[in-house]
Amino acid sequence: MKANKSEFVNLEQLVELNTGNPDDISRYDFDVGFQYFKLEHILKEARKNQGLTQEELAMKVGTTKSYISKIENDVKEVRLFTLKKIVEVGLGGQLHISIDF
Repeated sequence: MKANKSEFVNLEQLVELNTGNPDDISRYDFDVGFQYFKLEHILKEARKNQGLTQEELAMKVGTTKSYISKIENDVKEVRLFTLKKIVEVGLGGQLHISIDF
C-alpha cells in the first residue's frame, strides 16, 4: 500500500507501510515488540501510581531494583511467574491473560 505525501494515513496503514501486512514476519516481530512496550509502560505507570520506587517494588516481590529497571526499559523479558508476582504482590492488582483467535 502506498500513500501520497498529501494523503493522511491511519495508524494501521502507517504500520503496514513500514512493517508489511499482518502475515509478514517483520510485522509479527513489530507486533510482539509493541506488546512488550505496552507491558513495560503499564508496569511503570502502575508502579508510579502506587507511589513506589523501583527499589521498593523490587523489595516487595523479592527481586532487585536492577531487574525491575531492566523490565521497564525493555532490556530483559519478564517471566510469567515474575510478572504475576509483580502485579499481584508488588502492585496489589490482578493479572489477566487472554488468547484471541
